[in-house]
Amino acid sequence: MKKSLTLICLFSLLLITVGYAQNKKVAVVTFYIVKKIGVADFGSAANAAVTKLSDDPDFNMVPLLKNFHTQFFDTYSKEFPFQLLPEEQVTNNDAYKAFIPLGSTATGVFKDTYNVPFDGYKVVLPVTGHENERNLLNIFNQCDGVMKVYIDFDLVKIGFGGMGVVKVNAHANIALFNKSGDKVFSIKQDAKSKNVSPLVAGVPVMTTEKILPMCESALTELTLSLQNDLPKMVKKANAKL
Repeated sequence: MKKSLTLICLFSLLLITVGYAQNKKVAVVTFYIVKKIGVADFGSAANAAVTKLSDDPDFNMVPLLKNFHTQFFDTYSKEFPFQLLPEEQVTNNDAYKAFIPLGSTATGVFKDTYNVPFDGYKVVLPVTGHENERNLLNIFNQCDGVMKVYIDFDLVKIGFGGMGVVKVNAHANIALFNKSGDKVFSIKQDAKSKNVSPLVAGVPVMTTEKILPMCESALTELTLSLQNDLPKMVKKANAKL
């Protein structure tokens, strides 16, 4: 009898714990893709080429962003031990609309054109001090935390010297902050494209026709990787919220 009562108490405690976890809410406060590919290892000629590529209107990363957004909310979000605040409650919030994140340049000659947000979102850059996160926590004070999501890319060399090829490496960046503004977790998962682009005199061929399909390939590999690894990464997140 005592054993049965103990099991009932443990089961009840589990139900209460699970119910409490599911009652916690998190607001996704930024969701964007970085259009400018990282080429830090390839010199000034590559940097000039990637700037030209980023300014090419045909180098359109919006479909990639939309695909990742769908995957994130339809699949990945189900692995979190908390609820996400409905997106419209974030993007339609008047205080959020008026919010100007530190580090952003929204207008003028220096307007940011390389960080492309999903419709309705602000670009909240990973600046030091976490002041942006604390301000956003004040806006969404009904939530237990805020989450930032963005995707960026860089090139990695396969080969030696001036010879070889490059692949695109895609990175998913997912960071969660609790009500105190402390970081609960910061995930940076990456995956490389299956297809490659040649090096010419040590400089990658930076054309839309070459690079965009590689970005698509890398992001496809990344989504598969996240499906496998994300549940383990967020397992302990709820305890820190």
